[in-house]
Amino acid sequence: MPPMPLTEATSRPARLTIEDREQIFAGMLCEESSRSIADRIGRHHSTVCREIARNLRRQTYPRRPTGPGRTGSVQGSVPGSVQWEYSPHRAQVRADRNACRPKPAKLATRLRLRREVQDRLKLKHSPEQIANRLREDFPDDPEMWVSHETIYRSLYVQGRGALKRELARHLRTGRTVRKPRRHATTRRPRHKDMVNISQRPPEVADRAVPGHWEGDLILGSTESGSAIGTLVERSSRFVLLLHLPGDHTAATVAAAMITKMAELPDQLRRTLTWDQGAEMANHTQIATATDLAIYFCDPHSPWQRGTNENTNGLLRQYFPKGSDLSQWGPGYLDMIAAELNNRPRKTLNWRTPAEALHALLSDPPDPHGVALTS
Repeated sequence: MPPMPLTEATSRPARLTIEDREQIFAGMLCEESSRSIADRIGRHHSTVCREIARNLRRQTYPRRPTGPGRTGSVQGSVPGSVQWEYSPHRAQVRADRNACRPKPAKLATRLRLRREVQDRLKLKHSPEQIANRLREDFPDDPEMWVSHETIYRSLYVQGRGALKRELARHLRTGRTVRKPRRHATTRRPRHKDMVNISQRPPEVADRAVPGHWEGDLILGSTESGSAIGTLVERSSRFVLLLHLPGDHTAATVAAAMITKMAELPDQLRRTLTWDQGAEMANHTQIATATDLAIYFCDPHSPWQRGTNENTNGLLRQYFPKGSDLSQWGPGYLDMIAAELNNRPRKTLNWRTPAEALHALLSDPPDPHGVALTS
């Protein structure tokens, strides 16, 4: 058996210790390279380089110095010469101070800087404008420099104690709570197994083939919880309405949509484009029952369902915002849908959606026909 160690092996601290800094100082006296010092103390050479660059201090000697400089001995220096010194003790004190948490906010401790930022915020300057302008106005005073992110944090993060929350109203947005922004491609999908609109077949955009639908909900008053589901065929602008008097949960919307789409012939059930609302959580069940390929728009992109958004605007003539939609039965909804489907449309060369749909089903798609207009 090999001999057991008398002491347990301990892992090296993540940060440099005072012993490491003493070794760095000794290596500098001997004019060692940073790589040689790093190998001797078991650190990466970039750690040693950053430590030296961070803590070198410029020192001007009025008389012949006797202490070491960066290259070790400074013998031969003349009075008034400038030397760069490294102090292990001073570097350790600085590192300990910087490691303290929580750190005081810069705008909370620098009163002159805080007053300057407050005055410029009141002039409606943005934090980015303030941060860059301060460097122009105070080029030789780093104490008057601040980043735009520090200003935003002082405005929005509670407990920073730097800037008053009321100053946030001087920003262009005027919001008092910070709103995170993420690109649509970096967001986590809201529904499981959802397919993005970018994967939708090109024929959907051409509007030459019928059977591609766009859908959404028209919400009623908050108290009633009522809604109406709207389905619009992209080529003909033909409208179907879903009766949702009590609620618009995923189960209710799925049942209503399956029932309504079952009334259509197979050639009119190709694709459906919807937003990422919670009401489509059962989209897999809908796709299986109706034989529809369902695609989801990007977040906050209503223009990707432009036909449906326009139709919802037309329906608000019959169902004003804030009204109780539960008072209207399925027969009334079918009557409103029939009225819209028999209304002449400019985009259809003044034909009605019902006529355009009948022509598409009766004749082969005409790539130069009315269905191509947007």
